[in-house]
Amino acid sequence: MILEVAVIVLFLFWAGTLAMFLAYIRAQKQISAQQAQGDAQRDQRIKDLGKRVDNYQNGNVRMGEDLHELRAIVAPLPDKLAQLEQRDPTSLSFAQAARLVGMGASVDELTQSCGLTQAEAELMSKVHKN
Repeated sequence: MILEVAVIVLFLFWAGTLAMFLAYIRAQKQISAQQAQGDAQRDQRIKDLGKRVDNYQNGNVRMGEDLHELRAIVAPLPDKLAQLEQRDPTSLSFAQAARLVGMGASVDELTQSCGLTQAEAELMSKVHKN
């Protein structure tokens, strides 16, 4: 009888241990599945962030290229401005005189406002009236 009780106790102990082991294995599988899902989400997030970084980098490169082009366009402007400032003022008065003649200015007005001689003013008036 003691032997039968010992066998039953050992069987119950073995069944309990087996049940605990199976529960432990199920829990480990569940933890492993959650970890795999978390790893997949992390990897996707890393890919998304990598794409965003690439987009920002490409945008910065394009912006740098555009700035380089603008610098090439703007660089000669100070020299051109200096040339315009040093330009012969009489050439400006002829252009101004042509505009004034187009607006109906008289020869006297041309001599006074543009600093032209009487002959130059008459010539401008005759050339630009037509």
